[in-house]
Amino acid sequence: MRIRIAECTVRYEGRLNAHLPWATRLVMVKADGCVAIHADGGAYKPLNWMNAPNTFLEDGDTWVVINPKGEKLIIEFGEIHFETSRDLGEDPGLVKDGVEMDLQRLLAETPEMIEKGLTLIRREFPTPIGPVDLLCRDAGDVAVAVEVKRRGEIDGVEQLTRYLEFMNRDSRLAPVRGIFVAQVITPQARLVAEDRGISCVEVDYDELRGATSDVMRLF
Repeated sequence: MRIRIAECTVRYEGRLNAHLPWATRLVMVKADGCVAIHADGGAYKPLNWMNAPNTFLEDGDTWVVINPKGEKLIIEFGEIHFETSRDLGEDPGLVKDGVEMDLQRLLAETPEMIEKGLTLIRREFPTPIGPVDLLCRDAGDVAVAVEVKRRGEIDGVEQLTRYLEFMNRDSRLAPVRGIFVAQVITPQARLVAEDRGISCVEVDYDELRGATSDVMRLF
């Protein structure tokens, strides 16, 4: 990871142009190519960012980040206050709590609860940036990447977006579409997902447990 704290201005050129005027900001470049610009506020969310995969170009005091769609993030630096680089090594990934693990297991056993005609290919399908929860095929034999969360927020949509970008570069899988599954999905996460062509499905944990139960029921 490379970290720089400096005076900078940022321009985004894409579907909508945006501009950050001169100010002191934190800029991070991760090993996977993701670039994020942060202010000293606003919690965890960056002011602007470019997800991997992308092309990173450094020309003097200017960094240019270009994604496969041709969108650009142009960062021009002034005074640099601090800079460091460090290899963080292999990350073990997020350890999911019991409910999220159970949701993933139950959905793997009953993928039709997500979408009619969906069949499971593999759980924890590996990608270069981590495993996607479920890899399935739909009724039309199209590959489907399913990300499962207990609560569906924008971070989960971003995670699935990155998986899809890598998976669609694999000619053996492409085209791959995405489904974001959670017990509850926030309106903001649903809006971002739908804008990116990702389907959203809310599931009931108790209903899932009943659907896979071997216990005889009266109704």
